[in-house]
Amino acid sequence: MKFLLLLLILLSLNFSSAQENTYLVIKGSFVIIGKSPDGDSVRFRPDNPELFKKLKRGYRIQPSKDGTVQLRFEAIDAPELHYLGEAQPLGSEARDYLLGQLGFTNFTHKNDKITSSTPTEIRGGILSQAAETNGRPVSYAFLEADLIDLSDGERTLVNETLLAKSLNTKVLQAGMAYYTVYSSQPQNHRNFMKGLALEAKTQNLGIWQNDMTASFTLNGFLSVTDDQLILPKLFRRCVNYLRDKEKGFDGNLKDWLLANPNEDDEIMLGTRRSTLSSLIQVEGNTVYVLFDPLEVVFLEK
Repeated sequence: MKFLLLLLILLSLNFSSAQENTYLVIKGSFVIIGKSPDGDSVRFRPDNPELFKKLKRGYRIQPSKDGTVQLRFEAIDAPELHYLGEAQPLGSEARDYLLGQLGFTNFTHKNDKITSSTPTEIRGGILSQAAETNGRPVSYAFLEADLIDLSDGERTLVNETLLAKSLNTKVLQAGMAYYTVYSSQPQNHRNFMKGLALEAKTQNLGIWQNDMTASFTLNGFLSVTDDQLILPKLFRRCVNYLRDKEKGFDGNLKDWLLANPNEDDEIMLGTRRSTLSSLIQVEGNTVYVLFDPLEVVFLEK
C-alpha cells in the first residue's frame, strides 16, 4: 500500500513538472518597419491570432490594427531604449544585436522607429504559456528553422536543447541583456539561463563591462541615462522616481518605493521573501543594491 502511494506521488510530481514545462507553439512573423523594437522585445504577427486565447490571461492580448503584438522576452531585460522618453547606455547596441540575430540587416531608424530593413519581416515563432499584466505574451522567441519540427498550435515540452535555440538565450549569452526572471518561469529554465548569464559575466561581455548596479549615483536623469548602466528594472523605477521628484516628491528612492507599493517589486532571494525597497540602501546621492541580479527571482504580478 505504501509503495502504491509513493508511486502515485511520484507520478503526480512528474505530471506537474511536465505541465510546468509545456508551452504553446505560435508561428508567425517578426515585424519591425514602423515599430520601435529594443533589445528584449519586438512586434510579432501570429498566423492564427485565435491561439492567443489558449494562453493564460490571453484575453489581455489586444493585437494592433496590423495584427501585431508586442512580446515580452522571457528571462531577459535589455538596457532600455525608449522608456518614457529615456534611454540607457547600450540600449541601441542591444536592439541592433537582437535584430541582427533575427536576420534583419541594413535597417535604418528615425526617432527610434525602424524606417527600412532587409527583409521587412522575418518568419519565426514563439513558445508561450501566458500574457503578463500589460497584455504582452511572455515568450521564448525562435527563428522559423528552429521550430520546423513543431506545428502551429501544438503544445510542447521545452527542454534545454530547445531553450538553447531561442533568441532569448542568444542575447543572454552575448551579454546584451540582464538575466531577469520571474516566479512564473520554470525553475529548471531559470537554472539553465542563469548559468549562461554567469558565463557572460565571467567573460565580461556586453553589459558586464559597464554594469554599475551594485552602487550608483542618482542625482538626476543623466546619472542613469548617460553616465551609468544599471539593471533595467531598477532604471525604470529611478526614472519614475525622478519624474515624481520633479513634481514635488520629498524623499529618496527608498522612500518613494515605500510610498508606491505597486513599484516596490516583491522578490525571492533564495528562500527569503522580500521587497525591492528593503534590498536597497540610500546614502546621500548613492544607491547601494544589496542583492546580486543573478540571485533573485521577481514575483509575477
